[in-house]
Amino acid sequence: MLRLDGLDVYYGEIHALRGVALEVREREIVALLGNNGAGKSTTLKTVSGLLRPRRGTIMLDDRPLVDVPAHDIVARGIAHVPEGRRIFNRLSVRENLAMGAYLRSDDGIAGDLDRVFDLFPRLKERIAQVAGTLSGGEQQMLAIGRALMATPRLLLLDEPSMGLAPVLVEQIFATIESINRQGTTILLVEQNAAMALSIAHRGYVLETGTVVLAGSAAELAGNARVRRAYLGE
Repeated sequence: MLRLDGLDVYYGEIHALRGVALEVREREIVALLGNNGAGKSTTLKTVSGLLRPRRGTIMLDDRPLVDVPAHDIVARGIAHVPEGRRIFNRLSVRENLAMGAYLRSDDGIAGDLDRVFDLFPRLKERIAQVAGTLSGGEQQMLAIGRALMATPRLLLLDEPSMGLAPVLVEQIFATIESINRQGTTILLVEQNAAMALSIAHRGYVLETGTVVLAGSAAELAGNARVRRAYLGE
């Protein structure tokens, strides 16, 4: 479905991604692990068109994405839930969700809104509330719900558990699994490596912009290097 090959990305003269290659197959959850500054968020931003690679290719269903505008990437079926949620603080919950469907003109929007409310009943309760007054967990629900309103085939999730209480982390990850079971492919960036590997099918480990390990979630969870660096063992 998604394939990155030889991806080099720079911030000015800083070489952020160095020849990154990875693959996400249809209906998978693929975890992207690494410490702060490893290049995880940069990878997602490059896939979604917010950053341009200096070298390398990005293919979605064998069609190139490099140099495709970000809004066209959304139209092709990729939605990005950025780190820090980036909701529209002054808009209501309803208005934020409507923004997720801004490219759509079909008659399925109401049905997809109901799907979001099925996944996140709290958002239905808060539908008229100004988004900036929501709790951190509710804002994360809203950010994911807004992305789902674009009806993506591939969902990019950047640190969905950041700043959340453990009980909310478990709820968010259970919902991510549910979204995947409903047919959405997921590329997941997550500092909580144990939680990420508990729901992922496969994973990659980034260090200083380079993929250093790849394998099934079970293989990575059992890898001594991963256990020392990311699982606290």
